[in-house]
Amino acid sequence: MPVFAVTLRFIAAAGLSFGLHAGSAHAGSAPAGSAHAASADAAAASGYHLETLTEGLQHPWSVAQLPDGSFLVTERGGALLHIQADGTGRTALEGAPATFVAGQGGYFDVLLHPQFARNQLVYLSYAKGDKSANGTAIFRARLSGNRLMDGEDILWVADRKNTAQHYGGRMLFLPDGTLLLATGDGFDFREKAQDGANELGKVLRIHDDGSVPDDNPFRARGSERVWTLGHRNPQGLALDRASGTIYLHEHGPRGGDEVNVLRAASNYGWPAATQGVDYSGAYVSPYSELPGMAPPLHVWVPSIAPSGLAWYGGEPFPAWQGKLLVGALVDKEVRLLTLRDGAVIDETPLFAELGVRIRDVREGADGFVYLLTDEENGALIRVTPTR
Repeated sequence: MPVFAVTLRFIAAAGLSFGLHAGSAHAGSAPAGSAHAASADAAAASGYHLETLTEGLQHPWSVAQLPDGSFLVTERGGALLHIQADGTGRTALEGAPATFVAGQGGYFDVLLHPQFARNQLVYLSYAKGDKSANGTAIFRARLSGNRLMDGEDILWVADRKNTAQHYGGRMLFLPDGTLLLATGDGFDFREKAQDGANELGKVLRIHDDGSVPDDNPFRARGSERVWTLGHRNPQGLALDRASGTIYLHEHGPRGGDEVNVLRAASNYGWPAATQGVDYSGAYVSPYSELPGMAPPLHVWVPSIAPSGLAWYGGEPFPAWQGKLLVGALVDKEVRLLTLRDGAVIDETPLFAELGVRIRDVREGADGFVYLLTDEENGALIRVTPTR
């Protein structure tokens, strides 16, 4: 049976028993991705300076800045590092969980509780299990010096898989104190993204202790933690602190990377509606849009492989305020997206002079931008304005 026929069968089942809800994000498209040559002089002319704080990181995945200016950085191979503010020293934290390291599996996102100054709580998403049954989990612990104390898993995706790809893994705290986790479709299980009873290919929403909010949209139907569905492999989540808009980006297959505006109960289409094709060149689906499914805000064809997402609201770069910063693994740069009236109206490449895969991009508490490069000799880079 063709893939899209199987997919549509899942849509019908989900539509009858689970409900499909469309958001109002506007579709968009971007020019084909390409390499952009740049020099240090060009960077200076663009108004920024790139400073390598530390290198020698083994495929770093996520960075969070602590109140004292130091950093927590995950390495995919299973280390959570505490790095001094000036980059001169690093320590692997004790008390972190064992992880399934294979393929894309390992440590993913690290996030501080919104009240970290009071409770010192740290959240780590990671691959838990073994090659026959694994899935994305969230570990919560209290940071005390260079040790994680009172650690516990507060979430483990209910539906385990036997693949080592497409974990998602990004997390985001919302203004109401709840926590979002983006999960991938497991690569071989893409139809599950449209199955409302399954937690693959979803955004899940929980309280900070792992309990389930009463107002989750599908709780009464037995899918307690599901907040949105129809995702492939999301690796970017960001909050517009001015408007409260939630942005997510996700990898397409060969093309079809998307930026989406998240709304509770919305269905974002994968794999029933996509602008990408399979790695074999075959159609995933004959449809790029379908009724009842939220169209993407922005699409990349061919793929840039987005990873890491930040909404910028800092003071050091006034020209970037209110814009999105998207890390690009394939194009080895960051894309600056300008938004207006619910659409992306401009896209500018940044930091291409680095010539390396960008895994994470964050705005620090100081308003500077921080990058992680995804390589064996990965680096933590600070972006500051030229004076």
